[in-house]
Amino acid sequence: MKVAVIGGGGAGFFAAISVKTHHRSAEVHLLEKTSKVLSKVLISGGGRCNVTHACYNAKDLSKNYPRGEKFLKQAFHTFQVKDTINWFKEQGVELKTEEDGRMFPTTNESSTIASALLNAARELGVEFRLNNPVTAIMPQQPGFHLKILDNDVFYFDKLVIASGGSPKLSGLRWLEELGHNIVSPVPSLFTFNMPNEPITNLMGVSIPKAHVRIRGTKLEASAPLLITHWGMSGPAILKLSAFGATELAQTGYNFNIQVNWLNNINESHLRTEIEQQGLLLESKKVANRNPFNLPSRLWTFLLNRAQILEDKRWVDLSKKELNKLVNTLTNDDYRVEGKTTFKEEFVTAGGVDLSNIDVHSMQSKKVPGIYLAGEVMDIDGITGGFNFQAAWTTGWIAGQLK
Repeated sequence: MKVAVIGGGGAGFFAAISVKTHHRSAEVHLLEKTSKVLSKVLISGGGRCNVTHACYNAKDLSKNYPRGEKFLKQAFHTFQVKDTINWFKEQGVELKTEEDGRMFPTTNESSTIASALLNAARELGVEFRLNNPVTAIMPQQPGFHLKILDNDVFYFDKLVIASGGSPKLSGLRWLEELGHNIVSPVPSLFTFNMPNEPITNLMGVSIPKAHVRIRGTKLEASAPLLITHWGMSGPAILKLSAFGATELAQTGYNFNIQVNWLNNINESHLRTEIEQQGLLLESKKVANRNPFNLPSRLWTFLLNRAQILEDKRWVDLSKKELNKLVNTLTNDDYRVEGKTTFKEEFVTAGGVDLSNIDVHSMQSKKVPGIYLAGEVMDIDGITGGFNFQAAWTTGWIAGQLK
């Protein structure tokens, strides 16, 4: 049996390894259109590679995927986080878990993960073919002819397509021409640009947990927040960008967000807390008495935003000033005008419609003999190792060639 795996990323490598693991006599060719493989693996996680996430329940794990939750909930019963950990351990790679659940190699080097994949594929006899873009797929019943570099035509019995996400619909047209339904791609995992908001002067300030809501939608998230020189980032923003990928694209990335800097404390609870702490009886200056443990630069900024003089004493706050401060802390409003890709983690929502794919085998329901893995499907996760876990899971199942 001759098998072509199209795509030299994480999903493609894992699929090729899986094919050789389950079908030792198969002749496996991994076709990559560029001169490099595993590029995303090498740059992810700031060069440390966030391999997966320490979430061992399939149902809970699947909730981290804005698109593909139900599909992956089934797939994770075949190959999930513990399987990923065990596979890398068999390759001599130990993973460690950080406080937020993200898992990295103990070496803190993404090259450790790339080397493990490369070595495993080589040892199993996978043939690498770089600078080999597939320009046409011609079903033969049975098998397929692949046109490579617009000249050479090769026959394969089975195909695994792991070519990754595409920023434009045109990049998925070849799959549509094979009969697949395509969900139009839009960016996911991006940060919010706020070019006209002075809060950008606080670049580098982070808040352990804030509640952010996108006005006019049901999108909201409570998580750490980071202020950048262009706007806002951090887990809260990235989660909103992922779950709101389609909805936010329709706004042209122009919308308003509401920030509760105290996370789960609403206006009435905040008033009660201010009274219980006796703040309104204190003679200390408001600027010097920060009762909510907010970063000092942010506290000063919010006081100015609430139009409260820094040398004003708590005891001298008027009812109007108190109302303004409470509202600023719990319902702060900002205008978003654009987006920026999160570091090097380019992720798209969209791809081959999951209704076209058998979850138990990853085989196309439209073209038997074609299997799909990774982001080429309409699957994407939030940041934290979830996109790689989806790549390992779908690649492993696809490689079984059921």
